[in-house]
Order: sequence, then C-alpha cells, then structure tokens
Amino acid sequence: MTKVELRRGEDLERALRKFKTKIRREGIMDEIKKREYYEKPSQRRRKQQEAARRKEFKRRKEAE
Repeated sequence: MTKVELRRGEDLERALRKFKTKIRREGIMDEIKKREYYEKPSQRRRKQQEAARRKEFKRRKEAE
C-alpha cells in the first residue's frame, strides 16, 4: 500500500501530486491498465513479440 507522509501545513494539492508521482514510480497505474481486460496468453505473447520487433528495428535504425 502506498503511503505519503505529509508535513505540517502542507496543502492537499501538493500531497496529491506526491501521491500520483509515487504511484507512477511504483508502476501501479500500469498494472491496473494491464489488468483492466483479460488478455489471452497467445495475445500477450504476440504483443511482446511485436514490441521486440519494433525495438530491434529502432535499434538498427539508430545504428546506421
């Protein structure tokens, strides 16, 4: 569970900004979006393979 320590006199907007930053760093929002819909294992593998192809293509293009 994510906790944010507040200082005395700290306003709510600043605390909320700290909380959002902490959640983003921990990858919680990415996990929520990933689990929002069920993805079949075959779809997950295909998605990972396509990402690897794009990454390799980008790496080769930068090397030229």
